[in-house]
Amino acid sequence: MIYAKNLPGWERSIRVGAGMAVAAYAIVHFDSALGWAMAAVGAGTALTGFVGFCPACALAGRRLKKRSRQGKHG
Repeated sequence: MIYAKNLPGWERSIRVGAGMAVAAYAIVHFDSALGWAMAAVGAGTALTGFVGFCPACALAGRRLKKRSRQGKHG
């Protein structure tokens, strides 16, 4: 794997939903370059949710906390 996921599950689902909503709104309500730009931003946001990796979060140093394995020693 080239990247480590840096988005928790709850944030991934919100990103997918919000990204799809922004892209759909842009496609339906705008017929200009602004509409295409908004659609691209929405699609990019949804894509980061599907993949689980946000490049901006990685640049900021954000990492997921790993779950500790309880009951397993050694």
